[in-house]
Amino acid sequence: MPQPFHRLRTALALASSAILLCACASFPHDAPVAGLRLIGEQRIALRQAFQGTTVGGLSGIDYDAANKSWVMESDDRSEINPARFYRATLNYDSKAFTGVTLNSVHFFTQPDGSRYPNLAHARLEQGEQVPDIETIRVDPHDGSLWYGSEGNRKVGLHPFVRHADSGGHYLATLPTPAMFKVSQDATGSRNNMSFEALSFSSDGKGLWLGMEAALYQDGPLATPDHGSVVRITRLDRAGTVLGQYAYPIEPVASRPAPGREADNGVSEILAVNDHQVLVVERAGVEHADGVYSNHVRIYAMDTDGASDIQAIPALAGAAYVPARKRLLLDLEKIGLDRVDNIEGISWGPRLENGRRSLVMISDDNFNPLQVTQILAFEVL
Repeated sequence: MPQPFHRLRTALALASSAILLCACASFPHDAPVAGLRLIGEQRIALRQAFQGTTVGGLSGIDYDAANKSWVMESDDRSEINPARFYRATLNYDSKAFTGVTLNSVHFFTQPDGSRYPNLAHARLEQGEQVPDIETIRVDPHDGSLWYGSEGNRKVGLHPFVRHADSGGHYLATLPTPAMFKVSQDATGSRNNMSFEALSFSSDGKGLWLGMEAALYQDGPLATPDHGSVVRITRLDRAGTVLGQYAYPIEPVASRPAPGREADNGVSEILAVNDHQVLVVERAGVEHADGVYSNHVRIYAMDTDGASDIQAIPALAGAAYVPARKRLLLDLEKIGLDRVDNIEGISWGPRLENGRRSLVMISDDNFNPLQVTQILAFEVL
């Protein structure tokens, strides 16, 4: 049975000794992440009302250091309310995670200044986009926002990355490689499996862009029997590709009920330095009753020694060296009573002990069988 949704969760009590997860292998000495220690968990109530909107579908999160606030975007395709993001305060220190406070809601706008429409009201012939916003980042230079949308292959809408001011008003669209466009043949992005992940580079000069799943020409999706591969691309602020790497996805960790679905893909990325990126692999496995269970693991990807694949049009059958990866955290092994649909990850402020913090958030899909959970970690 799902847990009650009427209150925010109190911080998760850990066992008498802290849970420390470190990888067996180590990256070069400049890597700042050796492990993550769970501080605690909070939840936002199902379909919580806030300033005339319904809160849910929170699939991206980032910390705005200048304002000491958090930005959390909803992947609502303007069906419940127009495409939007929330600003919030998260109250935690190294000992406990005690609360979440929503402070304001803001609506994304299109180039003409209007809010994004839903599919039923979109003027597609006039170039309007239907939003499926899955990731958001605060610009470290000026506090503006960058966000990614998956598009809609079924109606010919390409995925995009856009730049907005701190209130969500459109500034520009980032050029992205043509290989990611949707098409009428078996090439390009799969529906609802494209621009899921975005991160600023560690120096703030460019962006990392991650696909959720393989392009059609790059091979099949992950199953319980085999893994898959996605492209993770580094771009400058003008959209020039600086490098592109093949990231290997694990097989789905369990099997679905007969006739039911299961997948595994990249739901977010977070740059560590110029060659290392944290990758969230999130698998959903459907049971006979239609309820999904989630397997969520955080990997550290290293592009040193990997092939730059930007000139390889199809990875299936091609020769290349994929990026290396190591398991940093398995969320099923840290004492949580459930693991939901984690889709957002962000660096947070320094803790009082001087260590960095990290936060994850789940997308509840506005579904009463899911939860919006926010997890705070100490970075070791």
